[in-house]
Amino acid sequence: MEYPRLGHSGLRVSRLIYGNWLTHASQVEAEQAEACVRAALDAGITTFDTADTYANTEAEKVLGRALSGERRESLVIATKVFWPTRPDGAPQDQAGPNDSGLSRKHVTESLHASLRRLGTDYVDLYQCHRYDHDTPLEETMEALADLVHAGKVHYVGVSEWTADQIRRGHALARELRIPFVSNQPQYNLLWRVIEPEVVPACEELGMGQIVWSPLAQGVLTGKYAPGQPAPEGSRATDSAGGQSMMEHLLKDELLERVARLKTLAEEAGMPLTHLALAWTVSRPTITSAIIGASRPEQVTDNVKALEVTLEDDLLEQVDQVLGDAIKTDATLTRSPHRMADMPAGSGLR
Repeated sequence: MEYPRLGHSGLRVSRLIYGNWLTHASQVEAEQAEACVRAALDAGITTFDTADTYANTEAEKVLGRALSGERRESLVIATKVFWPTRPDGAPQDQAGPNDSGLSRKHVTESLHASLRRLGTDYVDLYQCHRYDHDTPLEETMEALADLVHAGKVHYVGVSEWTADQIRRGHALARELRIPFVSNQPQYNLLWRVIEPEVVPACEELGMGQIVWSPLAQGVLTGKYAPGQPAPEGSRATDSAGGQSMMEHLLKDELLERVARLKTLAEEAGMPLTHLALAWTVSRPTITSAIIGASRPEQVTDNVKALEVTLEDDLLEQVDQVLGDAIKTDATLTRSPHRMADMPAGSGLR
């Protein structure tokens, strides 16, 4: 395991990060989830990513229990704020009017609630899960600065912000003297929309990229075959959220390209999973990739991708196979004015 610095900061994170979106307290029972966390620790993963909205706060609780007893100083724990949470069992529309967004009230209250669920006095990285069009950016950054200066947050990051939003946030962070160090976008062989604008902006500002969905929600494992139903127990059969988020990825034309990519990987002596992960973490300016798991052995196998070296001719063949299935439109990086405005393929994450 490698431990690169996150952007120009002094914080070291593991090259692979364990995340629990759509798994802990959703697809995976608590005992199995804790076994996955143990496998991550055994593999040298020190960085763990979650959010208050995952499984409506339950994912944070599971992660907190799984990491209890570990030396806190040896861990990097990251969580996020923006999406609404609600009372247990209540429908989404019963969240209160101040239970979402990046207002001072919601940011502050959400951080304190996350700390209780995670069983810690501070988080290492607190991330704005989307950009809030309804709250002045100055208010959000001032609230984050207060949390940093109080010692409850060590570093600040964002997720799925545009290049312009990142630049404005970074400028305010400098004025407030707080470490604005990272962006967490979706990024994989198929989804490369950060490359034209976001990546250059972050490189200029000294911010690292912690990317999510490096396996395209499991499509880049090769387990979804064209013309065939999704395997039982897979994310595409999860009616709690995974199924609806994956519909755009399960088109036969795309799956046929992925099948050819799987053959290409096998001819190069590796599984498609390793090819996809190795491609992601080897890209310039990418600090780390977030992996999830429903079984401990998936974590162990994913870490083996760090041993893979991809030759230039193989990379050229990969792009030829995928062709126009690769998304590079920078406008697909955006935050919603309403949840219904989320771009296709971005997922509620």
